[in-house]
Amino acid sequence: MALLSIGLILGLGFLFGVLFEKIKLPKIIGMIFIGILIGPSVLNIINGSVLNISAELRQTALVIILTRAGLSLDLENLKKIGRPALLMCFVPAIFEIAVITLIAPPLLGVTIFEALLIGSVVAAVSPAIIIPRMLKLQEAGYGKNKNVPELIMAGASVDDIFVIVLFYAFLGLSSGNALNLRTLVEIPVSIILGIIIGIVVGLGISRTLKKITVNEITQFLIVFAMSLALLGFETFIQTHVKFSALISIITLGMVIFLDNKIVATILQKQYASLWVFFEIILFVLVGISVDLNYVLSAGFMPIVVILIALIGRTIGVYISLIFTNLNFKERLFIIISYIPKATVQASIGAIALTNGLSVGPLILTIAVFSILITAPIGAILTDLSYKKLLQQPTL
Repeated sequence: MALLSIGLILGLGFLFGVLFEKIKLPKIIGMIFIGILIGPSVLNIINGSVLNISAELRQTALVIILTRAGLSLDLENLKKIGRPALLMCFVPAIFEIAVITLIAPPLLGVTIFEALLIGSVVAAVSPAIIIPRMLKLQEAGYGKNKNVPELIMAGASVDDIFVIVLFYAFLGLSSGNALNLRTLVEIPVSIILGIIIGIVVGLGISRTLKKITVNEITQFLIVFAMSLALLGFETFIQTHVKFSALISIITLGMVIFLDNKIVATILQKQYASLWVFFEIILFVLVGISVDLNYVLSAGFMPIVVILIALIGRTIGVYISLIFTNLNFKERLFIIISYIPKATVQASIGAIALTNGLSVGPLILTIAVFSILITAPIGAILTDLSYKKLLQQPTL
């Protein structure tokens, strides 16, 4: 039955993804929709053994997301674009989290710590939706004169990393529900140790692959296995010392990119192929995890919070672009392109629920709403507006 359930998830997820793309909607919306349909809230045809490992599958998807981000994070490109690219990496997210922290307690009845956690789930943009569109514009020449697609891609890639780091920091605060000296010390220590371990492991892998000759699949397996091992190592030593395995995974990808671009390019292709499989798993599982009864009882307030938070993100994007040579239309396009949310919300939206936090169902509901609202709106507006808002390529 478990194999039948996995087959249904992959087959129906792929089919509904294609169908939704045919009607000009992001395929992930179709995957979430079929997940809700076959999940416990409606047809309930997925075997419980698959649901029992859904947390591990989502975490594996997160590893793939972060490794791909590290392997493609070109710091030279960030440096070339300059200050606006750097600001786009964190300022819009900070504004969105700040707005949610202010409005969520009165509107949703949560604590400040829980509001911070909700904000860190909602705040990330979706490279899965944004980057393919920006690559298309880059190839066609739209916005090329002012590096608009490059600016958006650079900011979106690092934005995810920044928000995920904040999420795990806030998760610790929400779990303890208290802010003390030990907590304050553990957060930077775990980040610093994660970076150090990532550098060491990344250099070790890169130098080893320079010295030995192995095929592309073996190169991928070495990196992927080491990434999963880092997660296990974090769990094993967490009672003695805190370090962020996710930071290590991002860092090792960046180190490989900087030290061995040929291997990094090969690995990017391997991870892109693996993501085709895990993207379906991730978004269908998100749909399966949704409790429709809870969603209906939550009312409109989660949607109100998401929409108000988008205003905060818009202000953050606008501030990031102050003192640039971008005109009003180009700034408006960048604001529009920063609307879609999907990948990060799908990968971390259920973690609070898995950890047993009372706010977990609400966070998952808001994560799903944020995908269903912003992914189609952002994707459609981006596709419809770029010809009107960006300078056309010269013939």
